[in-house]
Amino acid sequence: MTPLARTLGIEFTKVEPELIEAEMLVRPEFCTFPEILHGGAVMALADNVGAVGTVVNLRPGNTTTTLESKTNFIAAIPAGQKALATGVPLHRGRTTMVWQTTIRREDGRTAAIVTQTQLVLQPKAKGG
Repeated sequence: MTPLARTLGIEFTKVEPELIEAEMLVRPEFCTFPEILHGGAVMALADNVGAVGTVVNLRPGNTTTTLESKTNFIAAIPAGQKALATGVPLHRGRTTMVWQTTIRREDGRTAAIVTQTQLVLQPKAKGG
């Protein structure tokens, strides 16, 4: 888990090669006015979900970094509720992976849909 994921209190509830689930309590310090989850926090949650999905699909020695991310904001999540994230792969290739993360409110309403491309980084050759 990344330091940011720990700071945000992201809890991964399912980690499988084809499905990542996580949740995050919407705390007031992650909100804008009125007390609803800030878009940057939504994106940080989704970015962590997509990164974890990529990591569990990597070949040994490879790493990853986010190449691109697009977010559609649909509904607000108020402070005190949990943001519930479900990530599924759209593409798992040798050089890139694409994940779609849907973030829902506790009442089941979709709050955001995030599509991100993760770049797969090959290990650097030693001595070169």
